[in-house]
Amino acid sequence: MSGLQTLEALFFMLLAASGVSSNTTSKTGTAPATNVVVEEPEFTDVIENVTVPAGRNVKLACSVKNLGSYKVAWMHFEQSAILTVHNHVITRNPRISVTHDKHDKHKTWFLHISNVQEEDKGRYMCQINTVTAKTQFGYLHVVVPPNIDDSLSSSDVIVREGSNVTLKCRATGSPTPTVKWKRDDNSKIAINRSLNVPEWEGNSIEITKISRLDMGAYLCIASNGVPPTVSKRIKVSVDFPPMLWIPHQLVGVPLYFNVTLECFTEAHPTSLNYWTREDGHMIHDSKKYRTESNVGMPVYKTHMRLHIFNIQQTDYGTYKCVAKNPRGETDGTIRLYTSTPPTTSPGPPTTESYSDVWQNRNGNDSAGGLHHHHGQQHPNSYSVHVFDRNSKYSSNLNDIDRSEQKSFDTKVIHWPPETTRNNQGATITIRNVLSIIVSTGMLFLAKVSLQ
Repeated sequence: MSGLQTLEALFFMLLAASGVSSNTTSKTGTAPATNVVVEEPEFTDVIENVTVPAGRNVKLACSVKNLGSYKVAWMHFEQSAILTVHNHVITRNPRISVTHDKHDKHKTWFLHISNVQEEDKGRYMCQINTVTAKTQFGYLHVVVPPNIDDSLSSSDVIVREGSNVTLKCRATGSPTPTVKWKRDDNSKIAINRSLNVPEWEGNSIEITKISRLDMGAYLCIASNGVPPTVSKRIKVSVDFPPMLWIPHQLVGVPLYFNVTLECFTEAHPTSLNYWTREDGHMIHDSKKYRTESNVGMPVYKTHMRLHIFNIQQTDYGTYKCVAKNPRGETDGTIRLYTSTPPTTSPGPPTTESYSDVWQNRNGNDSAGGLHHHHGQQHPNSYSVHVFDRNSKYSSNLNDIDRSEQKSFDTKVIHWPPETTRNNQGATITIRNVLSIIVSTGMLFLAKVSLQ
C-alpha cells in the first residue's frame, strides 16, 4: 500500500470513528435517495508552493466548490500524518490550526503553521473524501539561515613556525551553506609556498609550513542566500624564538655627546627585552640611561633603543641587547668607541673683491705644487684662499711687470684679469703661466749679472 493509499485509509477510518458522515454518490453524480443531480466537489485553485524562513508563520490555502456535506482534510505527506479534518485539528502539534471562509462561494480552507521549523518542510496534501478521494499537493520550502557549529569548528590555535595547520568550519542551514575563508586584514592566504589566494572555499583549510607572516585572524564565512550571513573568527598564533637585527654594530661618539643604540627584534610570544654591559649587568633607566621598546607592525616586531647621555670615558665599550621568550633567547653586541667631534661647516664665501693668492708659508721657492684646502692650512705646502663673489677672479694689477715693484721674496703672485676658476679649484691660463715663467727668468738673470 502506497503512502497516499495509507493516508486515504486513515482519513476514512477517522471519519467513521468520529461519526462524521460522508455522502455516497454514484459515479454519475446521482444521489441514491432521489433523482436530483448533485455536482461533485472540485478544487478551484492549485495550492501555491510557499518558501518561508524558519521562525515565520505560514498559511496554505485549499479552495473547493460544491463541497456539500463532504469534508476537507490536510495531511503532511512525508510524515504520513493527518493534521486537520473539517474544523478539527487532529495532530497534537500546537503550532497547527485550520480556518475556512464561510462567505466564500468557493470555500477556502486554510492550514496555519506558526513558528515554522525546518522539519515542517515537505508536501502538504489537501483531500476531499469523495468515493474516489480527490487530492492536490502544495510544497512548503523552509529556508534556514546559516549557523556555524562551534563544537565542530576550530577555535584559536597556537602552532610552531614551520608546522602544518588545518582549520575547520562546520556550518548548517537550508540550503546547505557555502563556506569561504578570508584573512581579517584582507591579506592573501598562503596555502603553501607557491599558492597565495585572497580567499579559499571549503569546510576546511590547510596551511603547510606556516610562517610568522601567516599569523593573524582568519574568518570562516558561511552563506546560503538566506540572511544573515554568519562568520567565525579564528586567531592563529605562530610561535618562534627571538631574532635580532642590529643596524649599527660599531658606533663612534665623542666625549660629552649623547648617543642612541638600536636593536630590532622579532619574537612570539612577545619577548622580554633588555640591555646589558659587557659585565652582564642589566641596564636600568637613570640619569645616564633611558631604554625604549616600541611594538611595531606586525605585533611580533619590537624596536629597542638605548639612550646614553653625556658620554664619559667609562661609557665606551660593549653593549648587548637581549631578547628572551619561552621558545629561546638571543642577543646582539654593539661596540661604542670614541671619535672626534664633527667639524663646523665652512661659512659662505666672502663678498670682498680680493684676488686669489698663492702664499708660500715656509718661504721655500721650490714648492712642489698647488694644494686646494677648505679652511685648513698645511705646512710645506701652498694654501689657496678663495674670496669669490661671482666665480670670477679679478685683480687691480693688469701687468705682471708690476710685481717687480715689490720684492719677489714675498712670493706673492697676483693673477691677471684673464684668469678664471673652475669647480675643481684655481686654474691659470697658459699665456699667463708662460708670462710668469719668462718674467721670473729675466729677473733671475738680472740678479746674476749684477753680482
